[in-house]
Amino acid sequence: MYEKLKKLLTGRDGNPMATIQSVIERTILYSRYLLVIFYVGLAVALAIYAISFGREIWHVAKLIVSPDDDALIMPILHLIDGALVSGLIVMVMLSSYENFVGRFGDEALEDSPTWLRRLDPGSLKVKVVTALITISAVQLLQVFMDMDKYSDRQVMWKVIIHVVFLASAIMLAYLDRMTAHEHAKPADGTPR
Repeated sequence: MYEKLKKLLTGRDGNPMATIQSVIERTILYSRYLLVIFYVGLAVALAIYAISFGREIWHVAKLIVSPDDDALIMPILHLIDGALVSGLIVMVMLSSYENFVGRFGDEALEDSPTWLRRLDPGSLKVKVVTALITISAVQLLQVFMDMDKYSDRQVMWKVIIHVVFLASAIMLAYLDRMTAHEHAKPADGTPR
């Protein structure tokens, strides 16, 4: 019994540190499956959001009989905002699972979007920031369409937040381009 336990703890090569290192590495590697909980949670949130979106469509449909065409603009902007947020959720779920947990099986890939295999974590960041800028722009448009409901301070902060998103996107795109350029250099550092 003692020999079996000793053999288990010391591993194949007789080195207990190698066994401990192997256990730690496997624990860290397999912990990525905990991310699945978050992606399933996002899928549930998307389903709840879809129900809310359906309710919004019903409200927009009731406005069709309104004599004021401008009454449709704000609710439609709200629907566009909802579609953008939903697309962002799907993009994060699919690409994060593919990048951090595991590859989708062949049967799942038959129905998957073409961009899925081409999206690495760096380009995902740029796409997420781009989607956030678009959502922010729609929100800002909603504010500008209904300026009387907002104070100057609220408008100022919404514009500042939008500009911060823009600056973040520019910086991320620049950093992404720099790292892509660095990976394109040969090992000796001479430009190609």
